[in-house]
Amino acid sequence: MTKKYFYILLFATLNVISQNVGIKTTSPEEELHIAGATSTIRVEGLNEINNVNNLGTNSTSKVFVNEFGDLVLGELKDNIQLIFDSDNYLRDVQNPTSLILQTGEGSGFSEAGIPTLGLAASFTLTAPAVVEINYSVSWNLGKNASPTSRIDDYRARVVQTGVYFRLNDYTGPPVVNDYFGNPINGGALCINSSCTQVAGMIGINGQIYNNEDKDEGVWSGFRNSASDYVILGPGTYTPMFAAQLEVGDTNATGAIKMYLGVENDEVQVIAHYFN
Repeated sequence: MTKKYFYILLFATLNVISQNVGIKTTSPEEELHIAGATSTIRVEGLNEINNVNNLGTNSTSKVFVNEFGDLVLGELKDNIQLIFDSDNYLRDVQNPTSLILQTGEGSGFSEAGIPTLGLAASFTLTAPAVVEINYSVSWNLGKNASPTSRIDDYRARVVQTGVYFRLNDYTGPPVVNDYFGNPINGGALCINSSCTQVAGMIGINGQIYNNEDKDEGVWSGFRNSASDYVILGPGTYTPMFAAQLEVGDTNATGAIKMYLGVENDEVQVIAHYFN
């Protein structure tokens, strides 16, 4: 009798093992099936307190499968790291450091703006990474750069902005090539009026400004926003802005000036480590 009971118990155990397990469902379709549109899984051994490879608040730590099939956190080089997320990246000034002079058609970019974060605006990559930049930068423009002397020539203008990188702090040399030695965004652009400095720019975006009524040109309240990516190697970098103000015909347009970063300017830098 005892031997027969053992066989029955063994059969029942194997039958349970072969079945799918369902959570919040009575008809699981996989070996482990968790139902529900808002279902989640928590592994406390992977959280910030218990695992040194968890990057913690404001970052995302990737989960990998090791050779045993265990779920593990990747090391820093495998993860996504929020470098900084600034609500006001550029100094709110209207002086030569933020001035963009009007040009005709062409690549008349000029650097503008100094980070409010100072040296804290720099970030260091210890391994190659895809660097993601998200920004929203403010600008204004006017005749002789005066709120009471607005543009009145009826001519449309294009305002373009972009981001480039300098090595180390904001006084360092501009970066031209990516980690693989390729020109960033297909080729360097001038970042000053004399074109003595060039840089690889990303996140180039623009919009058209036009005043339809004489003396009704709007002075401020504009923004350019963009997102872009570039692969950078190990090193210390500082994101910087460059912009251009173009007009098709410069004859009799007056001393039109634009200032960049006159209000709050959002900049977010995220590193996606891959190697």
